Amino acid sequence: MPSVQVPLVDGGVLDLGELNDWTIVVVYRGRHCARCKPYLSKLNTMLADLSAIGVAGLAISADPQDRAEADVAEFKWQFPVGYDLSFGQMRQLGLFVSDSIKPAETGRPFAEPGLFVINGDGLVQIVEMSNSASVRPDLDLLLDGIRSIKEKGIPIRGLAA
Repeated sequence: MPSVQVPLVDGGVLDLGELNDWTIVVVYRGRHCARCKPYLSKLNTMLADLSAIGVAGLAISADPQDRAEADVAEFKWQFPVGYDLSFGQMRQLGLFVSDSIKPAETGRPFAEPGLFVINGDGLVQIVEMSNSASVRPDLDLLLDGIRSIKEKGIPIRGLAA
């Protein structure tokens, strides 16, 4: 995972390149995204199940601090939330990037949905990216898949060419 640093709503800085425990990293479109809220709220309800298999969760977006803080306050997410993901960082992660086209959006480029599962060695075990606000991986299937990978010791597959 590249060294991508973002500030966290609760303070401090997250460096994705320093994650070395099993972690689901959800890149969400931002406060303007109606589909992101239920998805991240579902992740929030799954934190105990994830913790039971040794997996943490977190989310990041390109939103500025005030918008990220508003989401955390409104939806009571219990996982770390990072903000101010830059265009360069989005490209570094290989994410699809969109420009704002509606007044309710951020007014600056933002990432389309992406999800990374970092394993205990700090490597990307699973990656899913979308160029559409409407598509993202099913979290129940993801939990089941991670459980299976960990129980069976399944290696990283599908290495990039």
